[in-house]
Amino acid sequence: MKTNASAEQVVRYEIEDGVAVVTLNRPDRLNAWTPEMEVAYFDALDGAAVDESVRVVVVTGAGRGFCAGADMEALRGLGKGSTWAGSGRLTTHALGIPKPIIAAVNGACAGLGFVHALMCDLRFAAAGAKFTTAFVRRGLIAEHGSSWVLPRLIGHARALDLLLSGRVFLADEALALGLVNRVVPPESLMAETMAYARDLAANCSPAAMATIKSQVYRHWDEDLAPSLAESNGLMAKSLREPDFREGVASFVERRAPKFVPLAAGSKGYVA
Repeated sequence: MKTNASAEQVVRYEIEDGVAVVTLNRPDRLNAWTPEMEVAYFDALDGAAVDESVRVVVVTGAGRGFCAGADMEALRGLGKGSTWAGSGRLTTHALGIPKPIIAAVNGACAGLGFVHALMCDLRFAAAGAKFTTAFVRRGLIAEHGSSWVLPRLIGHARALDLLLSGRVFLADEALALGLVNRVVPPESLMAETMAYARDLAANCSPAAMATIKSQVYRHWDEDLAPSLAESNGLMAKSLREPDFREGVASFVERRAPKFVPLAAGSKGYVA
């Protein structure tokens, strides 16, 4: 295992079996978001993006919470006219990372923490984990791209319910809404999330995963015809790639595939 983990870091970063685990690490504050955490979090994602040993990223929180939202002291400062001295990178930054990012939501997921969970590609949640958009109850609007992502995940009426009310809802409802992919017992959350992530890392082509992620987000607002045309071009490209030959060979030979790592800077196949 490669690690830079320490108790003092606001974000811990560890690598095991091709999976980078990024842990928000302010457990005494339910991992409330600060400018320092923002910089460290996006730096961790950028590091995972260019590290050829990393094929999948898992994001979780230390202690009892995932992320309880923006730190109240930081918010108070903003209300008095100060600025948020963060990284300068957009909250949607994770969508452009060319590797699958899985949120393991272990507890409270609110406000800005809710947004960062939305920006992950998949979400696994511990049973009983609490979610809330919270913005409207702080006099704020649907921020940082949540008004774009949330309706596309769960539909406009359901998104408006969560955004207009700012109500608290639990993991089981999040699953029924389509907000999370899986709900598991709290004690099994990391084991099940890591098992899923390791399977992707071991058995799925990094270039194909990067391309699929890019396709899904870019095609979200496109019509069928241009999406199909681009996908057909990408399919023709993938048929000429070493990973296709290896994927077929490993299936025929009944062995684990040996896919090529995603090179630093690569976004997958290009038609």
